[in-house]
Amino acid sequence: MIRPLGEDRPVVPASAYVHPAAEVIGRVRLGQNTAVWPGAVLRGDLDPIDVGDNSNLQDNVVVHTDHGVPTVIGRGVTVGHAAVLHSCTVEDDALIGIGAIVLGRAVVRRGALVGAGAVVPPGAEIPAGVLALGSPARAVRPLTETEREGIRANARNYLAYAARHRGSAQIS
Repeated sequence: MIRPLGEDRPVVPASAYVHPAAEVIGRVRLGQNTAVWPGAVLRGDLDPIDVGDNSNLQDNVVVHTDHGVPTVIGRGVTVGHAAVLHSCTVEDDALIGIGAIVLGRAVVRRGALVGAGAVVPPGAEIPAGVLALGSPARAVRPLTETEREGIRANARNYLAYAARHRGSAQIS
């Protein structure tokens, strides 16, 4: 469901896919070809949420903000099932693993992979192109070219999944 909150209205281009069981509320801007899957909640009530082109937010993802600290998600980003992004920045071509948490003012740099269940603490920075694991999340090694291509392929695959879902009948 795409819902305004007072005067704040989500910006959702025609090329984006928002599943009927997702919630996109208030000051949220989705980029071209963005996909928001069932159970995901993007609640832009305190500060803006900006999602770049060709990104996907999978089932049960939660994105929120604090006053004065927006959440910015770059282009070609995959946010895995049940991940939480709160007042943080995730740069282009990154992957946030299933159940990972990225907290206030943290930055995940371009092409990084935050592993499943990892917790990126407030103010932390995950360097570009690394695998980060644990709680607190720490860079454990650079990603291989095969892994970097896997991240890009995952984002492309979710574009195809969205096209398939967009073309099917929806129950309201």
